[in-house]
Amino acid sequence: MQDEVFFLSLYLVNMDTSIQYLPGVGPKRAQLLQTELGIETVGDLLHTYPFRYIDRSSIVRIADVHPDLAQVQVQATVLKVRLFAKNGAQLPPEQIKYNMVSRLSALVSDGSGEMEMVFFKGVKWMHSRLVPGSTFVFFGKPQLFKNQLNMVHPEVDAPGASHAGVLTGVYNSTEKLKTAGITGKVMLKLMADALGLVLPSLEETLPEYILREKGLVPLTYALRQIHFPTDQDALAKSSYRLKFEELFLLQLSLLKQKYVRSRGAVGLKMAVVGDAFNRCYQALPYELTGAQKRVIREIREDMKSGHQMNRLLQGDVGSGKTMVAVLSCLIAVGNGYQACIMAPTEVLAHQHFANVSRYLAPTGVRVELLTGSTGAAARREIHAGLQNGSVGVLIGTHALIEDTVQFRALGLAVVDEQHRFGVEQRARLWNKGYGGTPPHVLVMTATPIPRTLAMTLYGDLDVSVIDEMPPGRKPVTTLCVGENKRHAMHNFVRDEIAKGRQAFIVYPLIFESEKLDYKNLELGYEEIVKAFPLPQYKVAIVHGQQTPQEKAFNMDAFVAGRANILVSTTVIEVGVDVPNASVMVIESAERFGLSQLHQLRGRVGRGAERSYCILMKGQKVSKESQKRLDLLCATENGFELAEEDMKMRGPGDLEGTQQSGLPISLNIASLAKDGLILSDARNYAQHILDGDPLLSEERNALLAQELHKNKYSHQDFSQIS
Repeated sequence: MQDEVFFLSLYLVNMDTSIQYLPGVGPKRAQLLQTELGIETVGDLLHTYPFRYIDRSSIVRIADVHPDLAQVQVQATVLKVRLFAKNGAQLPPEQIKYNMVSRLSALVSDGSGEMEMVFFKGVKWMHSRLVPGSTFVFFGKPQLFKNQLNMVHPEVDAPGASHAGVLTGVYNSTEKLKTAGITGKVMLKLMADALGLVLPSLEETLPEYILREKGLVPLTYALRQIHFPTDQDALAKSSYRLKFEELFLLQLSLLKQKYVRSRGAVGLKMAVVGDAFNRCYQALPYELTGAQKRVIREIREDMKSGHQMNRLLQGDVGSGKTMVAVLSCLIAVGNGYQACIMAPTEVLAHQHFANVSRYLAPTGVRVELLTGSTGAAARREIHAGLQNGSVGVLIGTHALIEDTVQFRALGLAVVDEQHRFGVEQRARLWNKGYGGTPPHVLVMTATPIPRTLAMTLYGDLDVSVIDEMPPGRKPVTTLCVGENKRHAMHNFVRDEIAKGRQAFIVYPLIFESEKLDYKNLELGYEEIVKAFPLPQYKVAIVHGQQTPQEKAFNMDAFVAGRANILVSTTVIEVGVDVPNASVMVIESAERFGLSQLHQLRGRVGRGAERSYCILMKGQKVSKESQKRLDLLCATENGFELAEEDMKMRGPGDLEGTQQSGLPISLNIASLAKDGLILSDARNYAQHILDGDPLLSEERNALLAQELHKNKYSHQDFSQIS
C-alpha cells in the first residue's frame, strides 16, 4: 500500500488516469470494474453516482426496531457469541475449528432490548472482533426469526468510526464485483481516495458567469457532496449542479451543430411547387387535415430556403405522414430533382410503393421499388431510369444506399422509421445528393417520442408534429383479458371473420430469448390452426426466420384477403396497412412496452368498421405491467402513452429492446424525471449561442473546450439522416 501511495505521489493523478493506479485496485480489479460497470478512468469512477442513499444519521433503540423497517442502525454491546456447526449444533469453545463452523451468532443489547447478529461468512474475523463487553454500531435489515429480532450480515463499525451523521451512497454492483471483494464499503473507499487525489487540482468545467447566473455550486463541492453528502440540502444542490451541467452541455452541443449546419450547409433551392404536386393534391379523395397542411408549409419553406432541410416529422399511427412525404417528393420532382423513400423492411417498402403509386397515378411521375428481392433485370432498368432521370421517385429498403445506386439528381431523401437504420447507413444516402450538395432530408417516425427525449435524440433537427387525426378515423376499442377468456376471444374473432373482417394475432419477440419466442410462436400458430381449421378459415404466419419471399407471400395473402388471420411476431408493427383487419390480438401483452403496444394497435382501425385490440395477459403480471395495460385501455393518444412509458421504464428504447440511441450517456440526469431542468438547460444554451454562436468569446472558452471532448465529438448529428 505504501508503494502505491508513493507511486501516486510521483504520478500526477487526474480524471483521465487509469483506475488501476488507485490504491487497492490494480490491473485485475481495474479490468473487472471496466467490464462490469464501464469504469476505466478515475473520472469514470467519480461520475459513477449513487443510485440511492442510506440515512445513517440516527441510532435506533432496539426496543423501537421491527421487521417492517427497511434498514436500521443500532449501537449495542456484545453479550455473548456462539458458533454453530453445519448440523446446527453449538460448538464448545475448546473444539473450535473454523472450517467446521457454518454460522456465528452474537447476542447484543443497548439496554432497551436484545438482538441477534448472524454471520455466515467471515466468521473467523467476526469472532475475533465481537468480544463480549465490546460496543459496536450495527447497520442492516431487521427481521424476525423464531420470535427473535436479528440482522444477517450487518455492517459493523466501532462507535465514532461509523457513517453516523451522514447519508451513505449506494452504488450499482454485480455478483462478480461482490465475489471479487468490491463491496459497497470498498466502493466508498475508492471514491474517497479518488476525491482526495483529484479534487485539489480539479479545474472547473463551467464559466464563472454561468455558476453565478444559474446559482450553481462549484464542481469540487458538487463531486464531494454527491458521493459523501453532509445533509439533504448539500445533496440537492450538488445533484442539481451535475444534472444541469450534463443536460446543458448536451443541448449546447446539439444547438451549436444545428446553428453551424443551418448557416453553412448549402441546400438545393426548390423555388416552385410544380405541376405534379398540384395534380396530385387536386386528385386527393379527401381534405388534408390542418396539421398536414401546416407541416407541408414548413417543409416547403425549408426546401426553398437555399439551406439543406433536416426535419423530423413525428406523427401518431394513422395521422397521414405518408401523404406529407408524397407531396414533399413531388416538390422535388417539380423542381427537376428526384426523391427517394427508404423504409426499414421489405413489407413496409412494398406497402409504400403500392400507396405512392396510387397517389402518383394522376401525375405521370414514374415511381419504382428497389429491395433486396428485386431481380437483376428489373434492377438494371431501375438503375438506368435513375441515371437518365426518368425515375422521379424511388422507394426501397437499405438497398437504396448500395454504391451501385446512382441518381441523376437526388433532391430529397425521406427516411421512414429512422431509428431502424444506423448512422453510417443514413450518411451513405446523404452522400448521394446532386452535384455533391446533400439532399433535403425528411426523417419520419410513427413512434411518438416524449418531448424531452426528442430534444435529446433530435436536438439539432427541426421538428414537425402531425397532432391531428384524419376525419372519420374511428377509435379502437381496447380490452385487457386473462387466459380464462381465451375461448371467448376465439369466439369473438370468429364473429368478426363471419362479418367479412380479418384479424392479427401477434406474439412477442424479445431479442434475448429468440429461440424460446420462436417456439411460443409455433405453438401459438398450431393452437390457432386448431381453433380456426380449414377449409372454413385460412391462417397465414409471418416471422423473422422466414425468407423475404416467404414473408411476402404470406403477407400478400393476408393483405389480399386470401387469409382470415395473420399470426405474426412484431414484424408487422410498423406501417402495415390492411383496412379490412378489425381485430388485433396481442399475446403476452405484458411483455411489450407501451409505445410498442400502441404501434401494434395502430394496425387496425384503418377502415370504416369498428375495430378492437385485445390484450391477452399471462397469469403472473407485475403491478407495473398491469399499469401499462390499463393505460393503453384508457387512451389512444400516442404522445401521452410515450411520456408515461418513459416515466415507468426510463428513456431506454421505447420499443421494448435496449436502446443506445442517446447522443451521450447520461450519468446522473434522467430524461424521464428531469424534464424541467432539460428545458431550462436548452433555453439557457440557446441564450448563450444567440450572443456567441461559435463560442469564440473569451468568457466561453471553457464551454468550447468541453465540447471538444470525445463524448461530444464522436457523433456528427449534422449528418443524422
